[in-house]
Parts: sequence; C-alpha cells; structure tokens
Amino acid sequence: MTATEGKTKKFQTPRSFTDKKLSLQKLELKANDIRQDIIKSLEAAGSGHSAGPLGLADIFTALYFDILKHDPKHPDWDDRDILLLSNGHCVPVQYTAMAHAGYLPKKELLTLRSYKSRLQGHPERHALPGLENTSGPLGSGLSQGAGMALTMRMNKQSHRWVYVVMGDGELNEGNIWEAAMFANKYKLHNLIGIVDRNNIQIDGTTEHVMPLEDLRAKWESFGWHVVDVDGNNIEAVIDACSMARAIVEKPTVLIAHTIPGKGVDYMEFDHHWHGMPVGIADVAGAPPKNQQAREALHDLRSLRGKITGDHE
Repeated sequence: MTATEGKTKKFQTPRSFTDKKLSLQKLELKANDIRQDIIKSLEAAGSGHSAGPLGLADIFTALYFDILKHDPKHPDWDDRDILLLSNGHCVPVQYTAMAHAGYLPKKELLTLRSYKSRLQGHPERHALPGLENTSGPLGSGLSQGAGMALTMRMNKQSHRWVYVVMGDGELNEGNIWEAAMFANKYKLHNLIGIVDRNNIQIDGTTEHVMPLEDLRAKWESFGWHVVDVDGNNIEAVIDACSMARAIVEKPTVLIAHTIPGKGVDYMEFDHHWHGMPVGIADVAGAPPKNQQAREALHDLRSLRGKITGDHE
C-alpha cells in the first residue's frame, strides 16, 4: 500500500458557475444564440412550443449565466440554488440554456422529443442531471418550490434560493394560489417566483380567455412582494432578482413582461405560435418547414450586429 492509499480524499466544494460572470453584451449575445438553437431543435423535432421559449430566452440566460449558484460539473452540489420550470411545455429554452452552460452537448438539442431522448416535450427530473423537477400538468411548480424553500429554511440553508418560472396562463390553476398562500404563511423569503407575462395562451390572449389583471394587486393581496420587470431586458432581470434576495419576511414574485416569439418577426405577439413549432402550418397556410426556419434564423442572426449591451 502506498502512502496515499487508504487516506480519505478531501472533498472540494464546486465553484459556482456564475463566479465567472459575462458582460451584459455577452449575455445578450448568448440569449440570441440560445434563441437560434431553440429554432433548430424545434425544426428537428417537428413539434413543440415556439413563442414561450423564445420569449423566455433572456430570463434563462440571466438565470444560468449570472443569477443562479450552480455548477454543471456537479449538478447535485449541496449549496446550489434551485430552478424549477412550472410551465413545462416551455422546456426547450431550459434545455438550450443548460446545453450552453455545459450540462449536455449542444448537438443533443437536435434530439428534442425523439424516442428515448433525454429531452422530452416536458422535463423529466431523472432524465437529465441538472433538472430539478418534472412538470407537465400546469400549476404544480410553485407548490414544489414552496416545499423546497421551507425545507431549506428548516435546514438553516440561508445561502440558497428557489426560483420558480411560471406562465401567465398557468395562473388559471388554483394550485398556484394555494402555494401562494402557503408561501406567505411561512414567510418564505428564499422563494422567488417569475411569471412570464407574455399575455398569450393556447386559445388566445390571457385577458380574453381568463382575465388576470390587476395581476400585481392579486399577488400583493396574497402577501407577496411584487416587482414588475421587462423580461426581455437581461440587466433588469438580474437587478430584480438581486432586489428580491434582499426582501425579508415574505416571498417575492417578478411579473416579467415578455414578447412571445421574441426576435422572430412573424412570431412576435401571435398567440398561434404558443403551441405551434417551426414548420407547422396554421389555418391560413404557412411557408415550407425549412423556409420558416431560415426566416427565423435570419431574423435572429441579423440582430447580432445591433446588440451592444447598452439600454440607455
């Protein structure tokens, strides 16, 4: 036996991925790259959701490349923050952000929704290291997050936060508001909700299907601290999350106003693209699959020269 055999190897705490933060311009370029890879994966899949993932790209870029404490080389790091995607149909943006962060090879994004792929249409926690929850039925993510946040507090893990991304149409689910009451009762200040307020759902606009406004007043009436934020402004999202972590004695929700289909001219603000992937014709007809993807990628690539990181 050598001198080193039999000795216990000292465990080294993983270094948080966000110890090396990107500049604002690089974050915006990263979000643009993520949008392009979302288009490519949806085109390859031939099914899936387009508008929501594109609109959320800035938020997920901010989360994975600035806000979250996490380490792709150690997905189960005990000191990591938790990110839950409650509206699981928007998971293409999470898969893509995770690929860019190093949780999986980027080429695997082209297996989206394929048989035996780790990247199914809704996230499966056991399928891919780094996914923290399984979601499909809407409304469950905030309850999952509230339970995790309470557990962290009971374990005196004051250095960790739970982030839950929700869709605005998802707020029609009563389970969301049960979780909101629970979080208020236990003063879960380590729980941060992010509502993707893009104003669309599968049947039309949210205000036509089931009106949500005054949304700020609703959350405030449940005892939450509320921050309205431009969800397509990465710097604003980072600042809002920083503010949320400074709030004590109550949970915080960001109402993140986003543009559905952000960056692709023919998708923006059109609710039909909520659940329609690139290449699937609508009732009025649509261009061929490859042409649609080319148009979307052209729109996104043409933005790169305009990205400066300056919002003044």
